[in-house]
Amino acid sequence: MSPTRTVELEGHIIDSGTMGRCFGVVMDMGGSFEVEEFEIGRHKNAETYCRMKVSADSEPTLQEIVHELHQNGATLSDPADATLEAAPDDAVVPVDFYSTTNHPTYVRYEGEWVDVENVEMDCAIVVETEGSEAPRAHTKVLNAIDEGDLVVTGDTGIRVEPPERPRDGDSAFGFMQGGVSSERPSESLIGEIADAVAETKEEGGNVLAVCGPAVVHSGGADHLAELVREGYVDAISAGNGFAVHDIERDLYGTSLGMDVETMEHPRKGHKHHIYTISEISRQGGIEQAVENGAIQSGVMYECVANNVPYVLAGSIRDDGPLPDTITDSIEAQNAIREQARDADLVIMLATLLHSVAVGNCLPSTTKLVCVDINPSTVTQLMDRGSAQAIGMVSDIGTFLPMLADQLVDEK
Repeated sequence: MSPTRTVELEGHIIDSGTMGRCFGVVMDMGGSFEVEEFEIGRHKNAETYCRMKVSADSEPTLQEIVHELHQNGATLSDPADATLEAAPDDAVVPVDFYSTTNHPTYVRYEGEWVDVENVEMDCAIVVETEGSEAPRAHTKVLNAIDEGDLVVTGDTGIRVEPPERPRDGDSAFGFMQGGVSSERPSESLIGEIADAVAETKEEGGNVLAVCGPAVVHSGGADHLAELVREGYVDAISAGNGFAVHDIERDLYGTSLGMDVETMEHPRKGHKHHIYTISEISRQGGIEQAVENGAIQSGVMYECVANNVPYVLAGSIRDDGPLPDTITDSIEAQNAIREQARDADLVIMLATLLHSVAVGNCLPSTTKLVCVDINPSTVTQLMDRGSAQAIGMVSDIGTFLPMLADQLVDEK
């Protein structure tokens, strides 16, 4: 007799595509299913329930199918408590540890579902049972695991809730259906993004801007600086290059040696970026350079002047780098992670490297907009699990002025 498991799906599983995906998972992986109960929601806010029996030729195959179903929001009809196993050493997880998605997740402990805190993809789940009245479950990256941590293993006692399609058409976030297209009207889409930013701020939320050097090269830095100054951006995540070119533009009027206004390359302009790094190092850092009057404009100036925090994560190719750049990759990841946890809306501006880095730290419930002239940037972001991203194919030098106009002029 073939091994079987009974799983349940509940919610808006038809129009969100969840039910179809789960049916496809079973068949694609060589299993079969039988729907035992199906109750369809018959109006906009009604939920649908489906219980199905899943079978496979072998227990290992069935376990693989159930794991994939689990990632798509299915749960066993008779859930048991999650299996916990102590980590054998620092930075070492037990074999068969549960690797998280970026979706809201719950673990079952002593018959109760416990919300997993700080959800992000590709982490372990640690359950703490001492030191508080109630158990606490939270994610940990593998290098942060301590010997003896109680780590969730297998798929038993875990519930995942993938986000569903927004059902309120009047919300500013109703346009965030995921996907990328170069054919959507730019002006109307930018207006919707502006509405989303304004709504986030009105509700007391935080907006994180993830920036690449092209923001400066394309002439968009003044408009991003305006958004920081006017309170529409609460934090900046970028690399050494973005900050250097932004400050270079203030000191020399160039970005990577090119005059942004005339597109000309002044004499010795190719040395301006390294001169900039030297000057900021001499000043003792970006904040000190602003306080000393050495920097008088730009995005980094507005961040310091308006107490907007920033994280500059370094890379192997950085010149200098600036004293403010975090050169330890693990330290930089942790700093990005702290930023991501505070963000309610993230706007990624012309940077594949930092978009993927930040996207990896975001739960799927965080609203995400990615703007790039290259549609593959958004495609890669979504392929790595940030399925909630909406992409806009646009030159960043066109996008930022229009966004600033929509927000600041209508304020």
